[in-house]
Amino acid sequence: MNMPPSPSAAEHMDESSVRLGALVPLTRPGWVEAGRHLLAGLDLAVREVNDEGGIDGRPLELVVRDTAADPERAAAAVEELAALGVTAVAGEYHSVVARAAAARADALGVPFLCSSAVLDSLTEEPTEWVARLAPAQSHGWRIYADFLLGAGRSRIAVATQPSVYWASGTRVLRDHLAPRGGTVVELDTNALTPEALCDALVDHGATVLLLLVGHPEPAVPIVRALRGDRRLAEILIGAPAGQPEFPAWAAALGEDGAGIPFLRYLPKRLGPLGERVGKELRERLGEAPSFVAFEGWDAVTVLAEVLRSHGTDRAAIAESWPRVAVEGTRGPIRFSRTPGSNVWQQAWTPIQVVDRDPAEPDRFRILHVG
Repeated sequence: MNMPPSPSAAEHMDESSVRLGALVPLTRPGWVEAGRHLLAGLDLAVREVNDEGGIDGRPLELVVRDTAADPERAAAAVEELAALGVTAVAGEYHSVVARAAAARADALGVPFLCSSAVLDSLTEEPTEWVARLAPAQSHGWRIYADFLLGAGRSRIAVATQPSVYWASGTRVLRDHLAPRGGTVVELDTNALTPEALCDALVDHGATVLLLLVGHPEPAVPIVRALRGDRRLAEILIGAPAGQPEFPAWAAALGEDGAGIPFLRYLPKRLGPLGERVGKELRERLGEAPSFVAFEGWDAVTVLAEVLRSHGTDRAAIAESWPRVAVEGTRGPIRFSRTPGSNVWQQAWTPIQVVDRDPAEPDRFRILHVG
């Protein structure tokens, strides 16, 4: 695996290899834990491809660029990777960053397989150059809304920060809940302290607070404030974007971080391939792999099959999206044009609503399957 080289080093990259660009958040303000898991999956798959002979005898070379959750940095990275001759680009976790990368890839004619970002409008216009593994936000968050309704929770408050992603999620929730008797009130965490947020929840009679905010700030202080407020003992805290997935959440909050449902893109039980890859990812990471690590492995596996079947020409790769048929860690992978999407979309990966078990915070409980 190649970490970002200096400009002079880039001139000496192995011309005999097939280069694959990778966009990963490895430094803050990016979600570094997610980036580490994504990179582990990408790298493991590349090593397995090379152990099996590479791409027609040529090694697959992963050229990694750290996006640091910065859209402009991601767009520049796509341009640099294109100049370095990569056949395609994979990865990225943050939706607003992936959107910038997708736009640049489309403009440059570089195939981009987005592994993890979920924002529905990944590109403004239909494109043949971009495909995505992760389910669209509108699909996953509707499943989450159905879980809330099924649990008898219809008075929803969302703690928000300014972001296209959070605004989109709020809109999905409101549009889905309103016809079913649910209400959604927005609480701006830039204007409210955690304590003032608690007062607002009491005033609104909310039965749920959803954390549509960054981690660890301000998510961790908000959870601590709610857990310490006796007036809110019965409120359900939720985090559809998946903040509780990673060990840092449990390390920061302990028992307070349990019982907070979030979306996870895994089947109820992994098949033999998923079990095998999961075991190797656990050994690499030193902890249980998140769904993000599986997304990384799946992304490289899809592209390796495309490269073997259709060659390394970028246009040929983009034309192959509708013909992809690959066994992934979480089931078969095929791409189609789903309603409302401008990119080729896998529809859909399995979706769970899970939380950390209050009796054993390192264990996940499956609460709902969509």
